[in-house]
Amino acid sequence: MKMFDFKFMAWAAIASLLVFTSCDGDDNGNDDPDDNLTELKGDLTQSITLKTGKEYTLTGGFHVKNGATLTIEAGVKIIAEDDDIVDYILIEQGAKISAQGTAANPIVMTSERKEAGAWGGLHICGYAPTNIGATGKSEIGDANYGGNNAADNSGILRYIRLEYTGYAFSEEKEANGVTFYGVGNGTEVEYLQAYKGSDDGFEWFGGTVNVKHLVVTDCSDDSFDWTEGWCGRAQFLVAYQGAESSIGYDCDCLVEADNNGNNSAATPISHPTLANLTLVGNSSGTNKRGIRLRAGTQVAIYNALVKGKADCLTTETDPTEQSLVDGTSVLDFVHIASGVKTAVNIYSEALFTQNTNNAINQTLTFTRNYIGTVAGGKDMPQVNSFFSAANYKGAVQENSDWTQGWTL
Repeated sequence: MKMFDFKFMAWAAIASLLVFTSCDGDDNGNDDPDDNLTELKGDLTQSITLKTGKEYTLTGGFHVKNGATLTIEAGVKIIAEDDDIVDYILIEQGAKISAQGTAANPIVMTSERKEAGAWGGLHICGYAPTNIGATGKSEIGDANYGGNNAADNSGILRYIRLEYTGYAFSEEKEANGVTFYGVGNGTEVEYLQAYKGSDDGFEWFGGTVNVKHLVVTDCSDDSFDWTEGWCGRAQFLVAYQGAESSIGYDCDCLVEADNNGNNSAATPISHPTLANLTLVGNSSGTNKRGIRLRAGTQVAIYNALVKGKADCLTTETDPTEQSLVDGTSVLDFVHIASGVKTAVNIYSEALFTQNTNNAINQTLTFTRNYIGTVAGGKDMPQVNSFFSAANYKGAVQENSDWTQGWTL
């Protein structure tokens, strides 16, 4: 057994806490250093807990390092400073986040500046497989991600609202609401909203993480985006894009899906399974695609409603369209408000509607922008036990609004 200098270790522990702790200066006899924590910045090397009922300031990049856990209790509010440096939270490989709000008391991550692109969002790096090689580097924070552990566990995210994310580092690097980099399926993700971000709502770079109950509201780029071999599962997804005249900017795709932009045959091939989607676009003539399948991605989509785009479903690249023809990819119980647009004509609108569970040119109406479903759908537990029984098309039933109370 190695011997350590106790005084040195104690001093080091205190010093590391000072990196991100601000004290009130009172000697109140409280032995819990987390009670005095007010500012999040720098590197977190020891586990901490953000306490219910408190507000915390985020200043610059906050990296949770390997071995540390960031615990966030229900009702916590994290506010990114309106300053000249980018503010973001990054959970590195081997670290964890346990952020568990409730419907009545969600966790809110927001900014002093109440506009899209004000801060850099939440980024999680795991050890699950991607198709870019051994490891990649996160667009924000330059952290490693990827590996060979499909069951990797980065923690728990539940009932969190992320507001005004999407800080632009450059034309090529903008931050999403939540970015999953090689995140494994041991991670639990449900009831998250990305609200008024200037890039994507949620983006997956490979990995196997499964998600439920995600809402994207008025994010200017894509609502949901995947690439680099994401093979997870998702159920109950809502995207709503307001009109440019009302929110001040245009929005791009409701779903933009890639395998690998540099090598469409790279493995593992992106092949998520999605069920119970309500995707409502902004009727833009410029950004007119709804679900955009390209760059070799495969997919299974069940029980979906798509409206508000001139091209509610588009397919691109030979391998993506071929996977739809040969049945590797599946579109089943998908109703769209327009037709199907194909780029290479291996797939076709006729093949889409040959499955009589699908339909084009549908009149889809919702209350409160996205509430409502259409009868009939795939029995999803037959597909995989991850899925809940929801034999209808759409994400939110009129008499069971799971978005109520915690979303904007």
